[in-house]
Amino acid sequence: MKTLEHLIENNRIWANSIKEKDPDFFSKLSKQQAPEYLWIGCSDSRVPANQIIDLQPGEVFVHRNIANVVVHTDLNCMSVIQFAVEILRVKHIIVCGHYGCGGIKAALENQEHGLIDNWLRHIKDVIRFNAHEFEGLDHEQQLDLLCELNVKEQVRNICNTTIVQNTWKQGKELTVHGWIYSIENGVLKDLDACKGGNNP
Repeated sequence: MKTLEHLIENNRIWANSIKEKDPDFFSKLSKQQAPEYLWIGCSDSRVPANQIIDLQPGEVFVHRNIANVVVHTDLNCMSVIQFAVEILRVKHIIVCGHYGCGGIKAALENQEHGLIDNWLRHIKDVIRFNAHEFEGLDHEQQLDLLCELNVKEQVRNICNTTIVQNTWKQGKELTVHGWIYSIENGVLKDLDACKGGNNP
């Protein structure tokens, strides 16, 4: 059986370096979780939430899946949103997609990929809803556009959940943002898809 001792060693080095800078870091972290942000992003290993927005552990609550999709029947995602909004009382939900997303690319292709095709149906719906916007674009332009449109669709899906709707009805502060990340230069872009209690 292969062990991953090198990863355990990496962890020891990392934990020691944190404790050298701040001896009480882990004891403080273990006592409380009070993030202001919920990040819903892609599972892609090149898109680590905390690093991209330069926040420490404990400062952002994270949910990730293939192509950052929010489906109302996905009890995992809905549970994360409910916990973040009702228990942690986050003030911001960020949907962050990224250019060059493999899930988005697979949704654009006319070939079978297996089980994941069921998940990609949600992205194919985004294509169907916005078919006219893809006309005349080459493949790369279509891919970039779909990455952006998918984020905007997921923002709408979050805003239409009973969790968010009830939070707004109660007059509580909560804003939903749509961002996209470029792996090529490390820069985030706001897609102007921001929704709040007074702007649903």
